[in-house]
Amino acid sequence: MSRIPSDGRILQALQRSRRGPVRPKDLARDLNVPKGSYREFRDRLREMERDGKLYRVKGGRYAAPENISLFTGTLTTTRRGDGFVLGAGGAEVFVPARDLESAMDGDRVVVRIESRPRGRRPEGRVIKVLERAHETIVGVYHTSGRMGFVAPSDPKLGPDVAVPPGDEAEAQDGDVVVVRIVAFGSRRHGPTGEVEQVLGKLGDPGVDVLTILYGHGLRPDFPPEVEAEAQEVDRQWREDPMGPGAGPREDLRDLLVFTIDPSDAKDHDDALSVREIDGGSVEVGIHIADVSHFVRRGGDLDREALARGTSVYLVDRVIPMLPHALSSDACSLRPDEDRLAVSVLATLDRSGQLLSHRFTRSVIRSRHRLAYEEVQEVFDGHRSVDEVTDRALARLRDAARALRRRKEDRGALDLDLPEAKVVLDMEGEPTEILRVERLEAHRLVEDFMLLANEIVARACEDGGLPAVYRVHEPPTQEKMTALRDLLGTFGLSLPKGAVAPGDLEGVLRQVEGRPEQQLVSTVVLRSLQRARYAAENLGHFGLALGHYSHFTSPIRRYPDLVTHRAVVRALVEGQAVPEEWAEGLEDVAEQCSLREQAATQAERDSVDLKKIEYMERHLGDEFDGTISGVTAFGAFALLDEVFVDGLIHVNALTDDFYEFRENEYSLVGTRHGRRFRLGDRVRVQVARVNREERQVDFMLISHGGRGV
Repeated sequence: MSRIPSDGRILQALQRSRRGPVRPKDLARDLNVPKGSYREFRDRLREMERDGKLYRVKGGRYAAPENISLFTGTLTTTRRGDGFVLGAGGAEVFVPARDLESAMDGDRVVVRIESRPRGRRPEGRVIKVLERAHETIVGVYHTSGRMGFVAPSDPKLGPDVAVPPGDEAEAQDGDVVVVRIVAFGSRRHGPTGEVEQVLGKLGDPGVDVLTILYGHGLRPDFPPEVEAEAQEVDRQWREDPMGPGAGPREDLRDLLVFTIDPSDAKDHDDALSVREIDGGSVEVGIHIADVSHFVRRGGDLDREALARGTSVYLVDRVIPMLPHALSSDACSLRPDEDRLAVSVLATLDRSGQLLSHRFTRSVIRSRHRLAYEEVQEVFDGHRSVDEVTDRALARLRDAARALRRRKEDRGALDLDLPEAKVVLDMEGEPTEILRVERLEAHRLVEDFMLLANEIVARACEDGGLPAVYRVHEPPTQEKMTALRDLLGTFGLSLPKGAVAPGDLEGVLRQVEGRPEQQLVSTVVLRSLQRARYAAENLGHFGLALGHYSHFTSPIRRYPDLVTHRAVVRALVEGQAVPEEWAEGLEDVAEQCSLREQAATQAERDSVDLKKIEYMERHLGDEFDGTISGVTAFGAFALLDEVFVDGLIHVNALTDDFYEFRENEYSLVGTRHGRRFRLGDRVRVQVARVNREERQVDFMLISHGGRGV
């Protein structure tokens, strides 16, 4: 066993130091590090320095970053070029574009805090890049004299990348390319690189989605060794599906089990069953694909799944976390085929109270592959699967409604925001943009997945198991202060001190149907922290739960697979979980959080690309919409009919000079006082569409019923 103190103890010692930065030998003495372990201790300090956990100053002394006004986190840049560095616990530091040095969106950086403006985020300067998020960038290659340059397809990635003569490969002006960055440059001199791959001409079929894929570091194909392992695992399972490797299993094939998924789903992670118990209670079976049986810890499949972190659902394709032999076949709970599962059997009374639960490794056989729309038609009385299945769906609906009432009673947030679905033709051209309707059938599945995730999280913490939790920390005091100021202008308030999710939900209910509903709902959403994965249970603010994990989608989410392994080992097989399973779990959680963010952005970008393509056919057309964002350079409007965002540039507002008031979420005319605010209604004309910049520009026709 190592005699070296943990990272946490080392940081605590530095944070409590009253003599400023500490020499390594003095720090070792403070922490009682044996002389024979000093070299290993020095190596640990250097490793922590590389990770940004501590900082080395002049004289080789170490300090905790916060003790010397340093802040470590991940950089997010805006279209304007400024940045925000998000650190642990949700704290943020604003970095103006001029102080980013060579840092790019997604980089892990160290920031020196320069000022702390009252009522606003601290402001800082990037002094070191710890980890680069982008070794390559996707963009359009252009020539200028003898030199070439690549304009990034993602405007948040900053300046153009210079390509010296001879490093352009086969690229020609207008080609979409992947450029490898050779030097990241500085504030004065931008990055330089060499063209690694030509994807095609901008506008060629399929090039737009390839731009998204490579731009976010997503690989459509699996390495040969990963495909080979998947094929071998699949072969062994088909030869002997219930052999010794499957382990002891409870046979649940007599249960009426069915999946409920989107009509075009290729993989089926979860299935449901329900059985009546005397006294009006029901036993709900939540059956999850037993991916842990197929993906062995530490193998090529496992390493690749961790590297990907999640499946990615683009507008026209899915990039799975696992090869198709597993994700859409062997692991998928397909109808009328025996499948291996991990089942959570939960007994609920009429009020939705959990009476008991148990875990089991099972073999199931799904009877039906149901789509959400089909289930909704059964609920509405317009369709029948069969008498027995209809009755089972009705029981599940009643149980889900009871769970939902309990969720509402504890004050969970319900931010049911509209989503858009782009309909493509056979050539991949967008033909329609539709609003995704959230049916009771969607809510039913969500309710039972939430139940299983909560049960698993509580069991993992009670048992001290090495699991990955889905955490959502409370909003920061700064965000709540800004929200209180806004709510006060509408005669609304929040309690002093810590804010509970029920307080925010209460505000949302108060503004329902009022003119300010859109504004308040948007600001409440933006006030919340981003949910993430962690090796420590920190609760889930939005769901108002003290315990929450992700367990129900192991085909497409790596954290679920990690938690499955611990649950099966400890709670099904009754064995001790090896100590090494806990090692590096926080790194796994961070990796999965980062890959989830990349996947989410890729999905949004792919939809936005098709939206822009769709809007090219509507140049000059007029639409009604709502102001969805306000910045110093203009207001973004979201169109009602097609859910497309576009910019009303401040230069196009010729009736006045406008200033941006961040705390009021508005642009205000300096002479006439006209105000453009988040949530205002507008009518606009499509003035410009630019695929390369991924931007739609609007001309304002009327604002709040008033013409211009």
